[in-house]
Amino acid sequence: MTVVFIRAVILYLLLLAAVRFMGKHQIGELQPSELAVTILISNIATLPVEDTGMPLFTGIIPVLTLACLDVVMSCIGVKSRTVRNLTGGKPVVIVSNGRIDQKKMRDLRFTVDDLIEAMHSLSIFDISEVQYAVVETTGTISIYQKYEYRNVTNKDMRLHGKSIDPPEIIIEDGSVIEENLKRTGIDMSRVNDILKKEKTIAKDIFLMTMDSEGTYSVVRKERSRREKK
Repeated sequence: MTVVFIRAVILYLLLLAAVRFMGKHQIGELQPSELAVTILISNIATLPVEDTGMPLFTGIIPVLTLACLDVVMSCIGVKSRTVRNLTGGKPVVIVSNGRIDQKKMRDLRFTVDDLIEAMHSLSIFDISEVQYAVVETTGTISIYQKYEYRNVTNKDMRLHGKSIDPPEIIIEDGSVIEENLKRTGIDMSRVNDILKKEKTIAKDIFLMTMDSEGTYSVVRKERSRREKK
């Protein structure tokens, strides 16, 4: 039992490192080639765990090989559109100028329900509002609405303002995140001034966010019953 436990932990850490090594795509929507590699790696990794008589390297070497192969193919794909199209496919337009291309939907084996579901996820309930729709290489459907149905923007209203990055998490559960603080361009003395103004300290903060303009939000930790006593 101990041997199985140790082997499982080793392979878990190896798979975690392999997925991180292969990049962000593995964590989000998968390309066809990435999905194939992920399935292969998961199947290979189970063999040394189930069969304790099998050498651990029998599972480790194929996992590392597949992870490296995926990274190499990704690098080649960055340079070559042909390779990228072969391994990941190409986006397919299924609605253009407000007209549904029924042939392409049949070729992709996409149903009307698939299109309607994608519309609903964007709070669109009438097909007549759709100007353009494309099936991405991950299988998701992206939709562009007709002009008259799009949300009004600040530019449309001729409202002027400054574009800044969204707030960063500065303090999380009492710990200051230096990397995020540096990204905002605000030093720790400014944070200390805010904490002093709020009459609290960092370790008593559950969440604090701040943007580069110094606009902040503070959520204090809730005290447990034992602490209240």
